[in-house]
Amino acid sequence: MQARRAARELAFILFSQFDKKIQNYSKDDLEDIILKSVRILSSNASDELKIALGSLVDMKNKISDYEAEHEINLKRPIDSANIPVPLPLTSDMTGRIDEMIDIAEKALLALEIAEFAALESQNEVKAYAIEIAECFQKHHNDIDNIIKKHAKNWNIDRLVKMDRDILRIAIIELLYIKDAPMKVVVDEALELAKKYSTDDSYSFINGILAKVILENGLS
Repeated sequence: MQARRAARELAFILFSQFDKKIQNYSKDDLEDIILKSVRILSSNASDELKIALGSLVDMKNKISDYEAEHEINLKRPIDSANIPVPLPLTSDMTGRIDEMIDIAEKALLALEIAEFAALESQNEVKAYAIEIAECFQKHHNDIDNIIKKHAKNWNIDRLVKMDRDILRIAIIELLYIKDAPMKVVVDEALELAKKYSTDDSYSFINGILAKVILENGLS
């Protein structure tokens, strides 16, 4: 997993804990919030893994029941072992597998981010997350005004907070840090939207960022 991806997600969780007095946070405050963010990620990963384990147990039980209730085994003596039977390729089975894959991927991602942030050799993760936060401290009014300008008919204070924070991070990277390729910044913002926000967030965030890119000649 790339360190920058971990840093963006840490920054996103860090932003979720800011109040309106963002400019009052010191670097020590930011590092303390990041530590708490890592703990949140670790806890979330643990919860996701428990869900995945439950789904696996449920699927195993369902397969066992399917085997025991198959007509081949129903005709066998009660005390004899079941004969393995072919499983049907049903959409239900595929859906359950997809659900477990999704849960497992989220858990793995959360664990990787926590590991990146915790390892001394990966200080760039924490440093980049703090750089994003400090940039927002300096330019938060300008950044929010950019969002207001392009989110017509939307009051920025009434936007879904997760969408607002994802846009803030992406705009910081696009206009202030300018250290990552534009496509990477947009793609990572959309990944955060898919993971953390609503079904409508993907197109909304993509539309706003497209306007920001066009206005600033970044395309």
